[in-house]
Amino acid sequence: MASDGARKQFWKRSNSKVPGSIQHVYGAQHPPFDPLLHGTLLRATPKVPTTPVKAKRGSTFQEFERNTSDAWDAGEDDDELLAMAAESLNTAVVMETANRVLRNHSQRQGCHKPPEALGPEQKPKPSVEPPLVPSGDLRLVKSVSESHTSCPAGSASDAVPLQRSLSLPPSATVALGGVPEPSTLSSSALSEREASRLDKFKQLLAGPNTDLEELRKLSWSGIPKPVRAITWKLLSGYLPANVDRRPATLQRKQKEYFAFIDHYYDSRTDEVHQDTYRQIHIDIPRMSPEALILQPKVTEIFERILFIWAIRHPASGYVQGINDLVTPFFVVFICEYIDEEDVDTADVSCVPADALRNVEADTYWCMSRLLDGIQDNYTFAQPGIQMKVKILEELVSRIDGQVHRHLDQHEVRYLQFAFRWMNNLLMREVPLRCTIRLWDTYQSEPEGFAHFHLYVCAAFLVRWRKEILEERDFQELLLFLQNLPTAHWGDEDVSLLLAEAYRLKFVFADAPNHYKK
Repeated sequence: MASDGARKQFWKRSNSKVPGSIQHVYGAQHPPFDPLLHGTLLRATPKVPTTPVKAKRGSTFQEFERNTSDAWDAGEDDDELLAMAAESLNTAVVMETANRVLRNHSQRQGCHKPPEALGPEQKPKPSVEPPLVPSGDLRLVKSVSESHTSCPAGSASDAVPLQRSLSLPPSATVALGGVPEPSTLSSSALSEREASRLDKFKQLLAGPNTDLEELRKLSWSGIPKPVRAITWKLLSGYLPANVDRRPATLQRKQKEYFAFIDHYYDSRTDEVHQDTYRQIHIDIPRMSPEALILQPKVTEIFERILFIWAIRHPASGYVQGINDLVTPFFVVFICEYIDEEDVDTADVSCVPADALRNVEADTYWCMSRLLDGIQDNYTFAQPGIQMKVKILEELVSRIDGQVHRHLDQHEVRYLQFAFRWMNNLLMREVPLRCTIRLWDTYQSEPEGFAHFHLYVCAAFLVRWRKEILEERDFQELLLFLQNLPTAHWGDEDVSLLLAEAYRLKFVFADAPNHYKK
């Protein structure tokens, strides 16, 4: 039998793991827990030896008792608690307590009287607002019972619903005293900021000559959807800064593209080109979003764009991965003619034929401008990607040596996971909506797709460093890097990633030039 002191401490909780403790499960259906919210769960734990060690039966219970020696303690001995429970309660004490509860309840009801119920001479006392919780603070707020145990005269009853609204689901907030939920307030403020940003873009684009440098600065933090198409065309160099020259330029480039179609597209069945066309025809159904790409009109547009580009760039021809780079441009430009919010499932059959022709030509020329800066990624043996992966490896070794050594220790080579990051510009790693937001910044950066992209990939590894370091198996580690849990990502996640990439670029700006010497 353990001593009284040990028996008193027996059922305390322990920070160390005990048999039956809940473990977090990682997988495709479970997004990773946020390290800001679950920081205490990420403490390093000693690695369990693979070879089972037979523990002594006599020390097992002692170790368990020692590990569970910090649980709750009412501050009383067990015998004292039993004695307290056995005591008979005084009737007078019970009645006094009940009356006090009734009085407090009446006072609370008086606190919640509407202003109309007050007399003409009475005025409601000013309420004392509780301190607002910063939006970045993710700690839980105390419950109402802990923070407001009574409602004395002069205290603000409105403070209670506000505190409660911070710890309840948004759907349950409106009913509590009629206080607007924080998400509604933040959405309203966000809409005001978006409207202000949209006005700045419109003013900048309305001038006779658009200041492209100012447009790049404004676009770095994201481009509003209504002006994204025209902004991308300007930033890619497809359209001139002068407003008067734009209509003639569009007409000339669209006419030039369809002249290529008339001249080259019929040769897709020729023996010299049929392999290229066959590969394009195979790759397009594998693209996403399927609901958009698999529409016959869209499939035909993609086939024409990719085939014409391959014919006119024989140094590289068509390479798998180029097909993915068409999608963001097409989606952004088609949004000018589609009102639906979710363009992934939009029906393009309702778009006029002339509009589709314009979208097709604009997509081709903007994609060509992009590929002009990274064409060595797709020439024979793809030397551009080989070089970028080496630069990324050297960059990560300087940014986070622990992650770099962990990958090397488990024989994970950067080429095994980063090749696709360079080949598809992370389009297979994040949702399409995130890719479009990412490209807003890429087109605002000098050599964004070739140079800044490296820092984004490095920031990707920094973002998942804890999960990477937790993986102790080659296969599991590689699978994680090839299937990062980003399906739930939105613009805010991309903005954080870009901010980290910008910080890395500022600190390690000389790294990408290492292999150019």
